[in-house]
Amino acid sequence: MTFAARLTTSARLLTATLGLTLTAGLSVITAGTASADTGEGEQVMLKGATTASYYWDDASGRAGDTGLPASGKPMQKGLAASPSWPLMTEGYVLYKGKKAPFFVGDRGPGIPSNRGIMLDLDAKTFADLTGGEFNADTLGVDGNGGKGHIKVTYVITKWGKGVGKKNHPVPFETRAWSKKDRNPAEPVMLATSAKAEPRDENKSGKAETEKATPKTDEIKTKNVAAASETGEAGGISTGFALGGLLIAVGGAYAGRHFLSERLSVKRS
Repeated sequence: MTFAARLTTSARLLTATLGLTLTAGLSVITAGTASADTGEGEQVMLKGATTASYYWDDASGRAGDTGLPASGKPMQKGLAASPSWPLMTEGYVLYKGKKAPFFVGDRGPGIPSNRGIMLDLDAKTFADLTGGEFNADTLGVDGNGGKGHIKVTYVITKWGKGVGKKNHPVPFETRAWSKKDRNPAEPVMLATSAKAEPRDENKSGKAETEKATPKTDEIKTKNVAAASETGEAGGISTGFALGGLLIAVGGAYAGRHFLSERLSVKRS
């Protein structure tokens, strides 16, 4: 093979190698981000759904304020009220693709919990979730289309110590918040994307997919073999291609070491 031919082959190999590396890298990054946002694969204490309202009790006596939170913590963003969970329980809620952390710092809702409203979020968090703005004068939320209640998914990541029901919430009037729970819910593992419900495929579709997979693997194997062969005959361009691949996949040190060896051989 002439030098020009080897150079052309090496250039093509470099393009294919870098394309494959970048595609694989982006796939890993995307998968990692999705898992972080949704909590997939995480073991948690409890998961469920309820209707959430909002409040802001800062002991100012405004807007139905009933005084400082029961935990003794000052009213703040992330402080929620539960009718039955132990104080200082931690978790987060999910609403229309948004995630908001909270801790249980107060008791409530009271009477509304009889109607299935089992979580009182702070007004600032509620505003963030619904696209509104917290009004410091009225202690309400403006600009969210009048939303006062929303359906949320709740995830408990840590139970608070002391009394309270460590399971799905129950109305305030049951006084579960004042009793020691000796039979808490079993921890659960949040489903990952791989465990999602499979699509309804016919047998022929599955067969075609199974046949296609080995072909893809075969192509990748041939590309790797070609890379090895061309590396012996194609000179320094192939070395750069494989070195770039090592840097992207195996770490900077391995890549630099490989390139150094290739350059040394070429110069000698």
